[in-house]
Amino acid sequence: MKKILIICFFSFLLLSVAKAEDITLFDKNGEAIAYIAMDQEMTIYMWDGEPVAYLVKKGPSENPKVDLFSIFGYNGKLLGWIKDGILRDKDGNATGFIKGAVNLITNMESMKSMKSMRPMKSMKEMEPMQPMFTQNWSDISLKYFLEEGKD
Repeated sequence: MKKILIICFFSFLLLSVAKAEDITLFDKNGEAIAYIAMDQEMTIYMWDGEPVAYLVKKGPSENPKVDLFSIFGYNGKLLGWIKDGILRDKDGNATGFIKGAVNLITNMESMKSMKSMRPMKSMKEMEPMQPMFTQNWSDISLKYFLEEGKD
């Protein structure tokens, strides 16, 4: 019995540590749609484990909760930006957020699926001038916004 408790404790600990390395991305309804794996690539995975995009640092920080990053799909397409924990489309409107970045309640996160292998990155398209960021929500859902990065 003691062995089982120890195994359960360490399993829980490992899951907690693994989860701490991911940053959940919520849509405007507070639903967990995707997450950023804080790996070397800063990969964005959909909740089902499919890799769709990655972050490219534009500022001095390494943390997507603060500062500015470009969001590129694995197909090379610029999807938008993430600044101060808010994901923005090409028009500067919010499509999603990291918990605490906006004043919205988030729903409980369901269990994530296993991560699929990352595809090879296509050549990145030229990044246009960044628009002024607005206070508006995009008409594009976070799910659709991120899925635009698939091959």
